[in-house]
This record gives sequence, C-alpha cells and structure tokens, in this order.
Amino acid sequence: MSRVSIGLRLTLWYLGIFALAQLIFGVGMWFILRESLHDIADSTLAGEVEDVRRFLEAQPSDQTLAELRNVVTGEYSAETGGDYLQIVDADGNWIYRSTALVQTGLPAVAPSLLRKPLHQDERVGKRPFRFVSARIDVHGRAFTVQTGTPTHEEVETLERFQTYLLMFAPLLLLAAAAVGYWLSRRALSPVDTLTRTARTITGHTLSSRLEKLHTGDELQRLSDTLNEMLARIEVAFNRVTEFTADASHELRTPISLIRTEAEVALRRSRGEGEYREALRHILLEAERTTSLIEELLALARADSGRQALNIQPIDLRGALKEVASGWRQVANVRGLQFSERILDAELRVLGDAAALRRVLDILLDNAFKYTPAPGGTVSLSAEEKDGTAVISVRDNGMGIAEGEQGRIFERFYRVDKARSREMGGAGLGLSIAQWIVQQHHGKIVVESTLGAGSIFRVLLPLAAANISQELLLK
Repeated sequence: MSRVSIGLRLTLWYLGIFALAQLIFGVGMWFILRESLHDIADSTLAGEVEDVRRFLEAQPSDQTLAELRNVVTGEYSAETGGDYLQIVDADGNWIYRSTALVQTGLPAVAPSLLRKPLHQDERVGKRPFRFVSARIDVHGRAFTVQTGTPTHEEVETLERFQTYLLMFAPLLLLAAAAVGYWLSRRALSPVDTLTRTARTITGHTLSSRLEKLHTGDELQRLSDTLNEMLARIEVAFNRVTEFTADASHELRTPISLIRTEAEVALRRSRGEGEYREALRHILLEAERTTSLIEELLALARADSGRQALNIQPIDLRGALKEVASGWRQVANVRGLQFSERILDAELRVLGDAAALRRVLDILLDNAFKYTPAPGGTVSLSAEEKDGTAVISVRDNGMGIAEGEQGRIFERFYRVDKARSREMGGAGLGLSIAQWIVQQHHGKIVVESTLGAGSIFRVLLPLAAANISQELLLK
C-alpha cells in the first residue's frame, strides 16, 4: 500500500488547521453576537426599571399599599411597557403584575436576595423573552422590579448567522483545500524536478547534477548538498573504477608470464637446468604477484577503515637504525654508497613502529631502484625541528620531473613506466607510505630535480607536542 504523498499530507494538515480555525472563529463570533444582542436587550430593560424607579419616587411617601397598587396599576396597565412587568415589595406584596406574567407564573424574587440585577432568558408561551430582576429603594421601602422584552428578533438573527456559517463553511473548506493543494504542489515542485533528475543518474552518468535551484530556501540547500554529495561519489566511484582496472592489469601481467613460462617449459622435454630456470622465472613472478596482492589488500583495508595501527609512544631512533642496518647490506650488494645520520637525542613520537619501518623501506627501496650504480649515493637522516621529527631519504638518482611530483602518491602511478616492470614496482608503495604517515598525523613531501636526485621528507609530530595539544584542548 503506497503512502500518502507529502503534498497531500500538507494539504490535509492545512485543511485541518483551517477547519479548526474556522470552527473557533465561528463559535466565537456566535457567542460575541449573542452577548451583543443581550447587551442591547439588557440596556432596554435597565431603562424600563429606571422608569419604574422615577415613577415610584414621584409618589407621596405616605401612600398606603392599596393606594400605591391602584396608582401603579392605572399607570402601567394602559401602557405597552407594562405588558411584561411585575413589582413586589419586601413583604411579598404584589404592587403590580401584568396579565401575561400572571398566566406565565414568573416567580417573584425578594429584594433582600438581589445584590445586583439578575438577567434570565425565559419563554412566555412560545416566544422567547429576556427578563431582568432588579431591586430599587424608594422612600425607605424596597421593591423588586421584574420586566421583560421579547427576543425573537435576536434569536432569529442568531439562527440566520448560524445558518450562514453552516452554509459557507464547507465552501470555504473546499476553497482552502484547493488553495492548500496548489500551494503545496507549487512549493514541492522543485522536489519533483530533483526526483526526476536523480532517477536518471546511474553509475555511467555520475557526472550529471541535479537542477540548480535559486529559491534561497531549504530546497536550494538540499539541492546544493546533493550535488556536492554526487561530486564526492563520482570521485570515489572513478577511483574505485580506476583502481579495479589498474589492479586487474597489474595482476594480469605476472599471471600471463607465469602461464607462458609454464606452457613453454611443458611444450617439449628439457634438461634439469632449463626446468630450474623456468621455475626460477615462475617463482620470481609469483613473488611479485604476492607482493602486489599484499599491497592491494593493505590499501583495501585502509580504505575500509579496517587497517588498524598500534599507536603508542616509541623512540624513532630504534626503527631508523634497524632499517638502516638492513639497507646497508643491500647497498654493498648493489654497489651504492649508503650513509645515515641519526640524531643522538631521543625522537619520541606516537606511532606504530612496524608501520613506520615500512614507510622507510618504501622510500629507501625507491631510492635504491632509481639510483644508478656505481657512483650512486643514498642517505637516511633524522632530526628534530620545531617540535617535529623530520626523516629524510636523499638520493642522487634520476629524479622526478616537476610536472609529475604532484602525482607520484597516486595509486599505480609510476614515473619511469619503461623501467617499472623490470624493477618490480606496481606504483602502490608511495600511496601506502602516504596513508601510514597521515594516520600518524604527519605528512610526506618531496623535493626533486630531474637528473639530480630526490629528497623525500617525512614529518611527524613529537609526542611532547601531542601531549601539549591535548592539554590545551582540555
């Protein structure tokens, strides 16, 4: 079952809120109108009570009850204002009572019970009336005056108002629903555009981008964010594609050589020496393939975040001397001059000793590969500078052109493509070295002149500097 669209949900919410507001407004206006009509009726009744007060005050103070009753009856029985009037004194004696109220039986209220005028809605026969019971004091005597006025016009007005509300409310709701749906569709139309464009983007069209919005609202920020995300995905996808293609190419070459060597060896019977030579070639290619696979696995684990380093305080001098000792023997075999200059003072960093030795091996391996013998020199040095351990690998080999120095850390990139195969390089070593150095919060830089050699420097923050930074952050 498909869910309701956002546009329809917004319309329903808008309609519900409008209906609630309309209900509150209608009910509120009905009560306000009723109170206004009551105020008009009460004002009229207050005037009638005041007329009775003035009339009683005009009478002599020594009148008897019978005389007062006759005077009041004579005055109000002949007037319209007395049709719904009754007057009673504090002893419960009727001073005047109209015929209509005698028939209705409106109960009298003793003056002692009235602190302020009492308003009531009653029916006389089938007609609605508004009555007021008020106390008046005249010549030291207390009276209760009860008078009423018909309110059928007010009731009719309220009924018409209620009818109009019920008549126009559905029309207003329909209009509100239509307007709300139109507004929601208009507000969300950029989303539909983004959706249509996004559906056309596949792995082959990652260069496409969502339509650039200029609304200046959240949708524009969403579009810009998605385009930035697509750009990052395109870069990552291209890197994976290139990595896969390059890895396949690099693996295919040694496997093809192994297969060819084996097929040639099996094509006819050979002597022991020829078989041993064939197996030596196969072993050499197998070793190269194993090295390449290990490097590929290392990079894959690094990309997935599963390549964990054992970071702890170490003294770099131990790792440097161990690496230098091994490469000193290689230099003797290859006829190269190798020197080392390691600072006597402690070089304590937070790092993984094995991983840092691998960085040095990669840099020294490249230096030895691309430095011709005899006469070639390679040096390893370490020093402290501004709270940083600086490890330098220097050679006087073939060097790197300035235009290629920015790409040597890319995977599978090799400067000397013609000689890379015989030297056994796959163009992954410097990528691995850079990743290891970055995991140690350091950086690796290169200075090189074509034909004059290269200098690779690894800069690692000393442990003391790290501790100071952590204290400052706290």
